[in-house]
Formats: sequence, C-alpha cells, structure tokens
Amino acid sequence: MTKILLLSDTHGHMDASILKYAAQADEIWHAGDIGSLSVTDALSNLKPVKAVYGNIDDHVIQREFPENNRFFCEDIDVWITHIGGYPGKYNVRVREEIKQNPPKLFICGHSHILKVQHDRKLDLLHMNPGACGKHGFHHVRTMIRFKIDKDHISDLEVIELGKR
Repeated sequence: MTKILLLSDTHGHMDASILKYAAQADEIWHAGDIGSLSVTDALSNLKPVKAVYGNIDDHVIQREFPENNRFFCEDIDVWITHIGGYPGKYNVRVREEIKQNPPKLFICGHSHILKVQHDRKLDLLHMNPGACGKHGFHHVRTMIRFKIDKDHISDLEVIELGKR
C-alpha cells in the first residue's frame, strides 16, 4: 500500500501545514505551477516527489521536471500533467492520447478548482487537488490524500489548509 499526497499550484509557497501532511505520505505528487525549486526541495527532504512543470514554471523547473509524467504506482497507471482538462473537456494537447491510451488515474492542476470525477467512457479517475498556494482566485487552499493498494484507489480525503 502506498499513501499519496497530491498537491498543485503552490506558486512558490510552502508552509508547515503542507509539510505536516507531506511527512505522513509515502510519496508526494505535484501537478505543476511549482513556482520555485525550494518547494520541491522541501518536499523531497521528507519523501520521494513526482512532479510536472506548469505554465508559470521557468526554465529551471522545466529542466528538473517534465510536462507529462506517466508511471505506475503499484498496479495503477498514472498520468500527471498540469493543463489536462477533465472528463468531457480534455485539453487539446492530451485529448487524442488519453482516448487512445487512457491511464487509470489522470491528474492535473492549473484550474485551482478541486475536482475528483470518474470518466465512465474511458474508465479512468480524474483528480485535480485544487491549489495549496496563496496565489490565485481560489478561496480555500486544498490538497488530496489517498491510498493505492495494488489496483485499488481508496481512502480519498480532501485536506483544507484554510483561506489563502
């Protein structure tokens, strides 16, 4: 079993509340708009980090992290990208590939809107953890944690970090 902390859109912000939850995870996944490598450095000092760059991330972050990160966590095929859309409205950049070869878990950030949705047509679970940074239009800072056990995703929990 692997305990995952999923976050996005830190925009360079890191604080003790994020780190508290990060320390409880087995892996930390960041869905882009990192803002500063100090964010991923702080997280990776605690646990392994998988991340992608977002549209605000500079060339330094883009050299460190890919635009798309596709991998297996246990028996779950995971695809993380920053701008990906959601079921029924996938971004044109990912639309054809997701239709041809859908992952089991599709994760993106960018919108700052927390969303977990099953795509019945492609039989995948879409997750967007919202934003845990302080920059943007969101009102409440959010992350998601969940567990992966072989081919099963469970114990999904929204973490609210307070107002931005």
